[in-house]
Amino acid sequence: MSPQELAPGLVLQHLPPHLKLTDFKLIAFDMDSTLINIECVDEIADAVGKKAEVAAITEAAMQGEIADYKSSLRQRVALLKGVTVADMELIYTQRLQLNPGAERLVNACKAAGLKVLLVSGGFTFFADRIKARLGLDFARANVLEIRSGVNCGELTGRMVDQSWGDICDGAEKRRTLLDVASLLGIEPTQCIAMGDGANDLPMMRAAGLSVAYHAKPAVREQAQVAINSGGLDRLLEIFT
Repeated sequence: MSPQELAPGLVLQHLPPHLKLTDFKLIAFDMDSTLINIECVDEIADAVGKKAEVAAITEAAMQGEIADYKSSLRQRVALLKGVTVADMELIYTQRLQLNPGAERLVNACKAAGLKVLLVSGGFTFFADRIKARLGLDFARANVLEIRSGVNCGELTGRMVDQSWGDICDGAEKRRTLLDVASLLGIEPTQCIAMGDGANDLPMMRAAGLSVAYHAKPAVREQAQVAINSGGLDRLLEIFT
């Protein structure tokens, strides 16, 4: 079946008929460029004059041109050495915005009985704030190491290993989606996964409904729903 444009900027393919939001029990969101308007790692790099260098790596990773996401992230984080917590606070307060329709979609999902998961290849510094701001149920992201003692409050250029592993890449996003589904006692078919980059594809393929939001071409091509214009809440248009 070829893709069909339900309305301008909303493309569907391989979608079961008569879907209801209540058919689902969990929705998983990517964070950077999906729930929020920026790529946090790029903005952090701007504080030390390395945004262009880091953004080029980020773009290649999101396009799927870099096979080893973990190495690409370590490479980018190494360039963040010396950025201060104060710099990151300014990014959160002055540059980071929720993408249009984020609050409406999250609230609609919660009202329909869905749990909400944020799973990000970005950083807990921002993900934890977004989780609290939107009242999400679960969040997983990477932890930036912050120097203590001399020059305390500065990034070291490394990340901190967590109980579940070292870096939240595409494979970890998929595993997290499946683990949370298992925790909730639901099937993967009862999950929605929403993202924009190549590292979102593993969890999107595992979910019952995959949604691309203003996404890279490879992600749009594989998603059952592609929101190419308008806000996140356009997803609600597909439900009867």
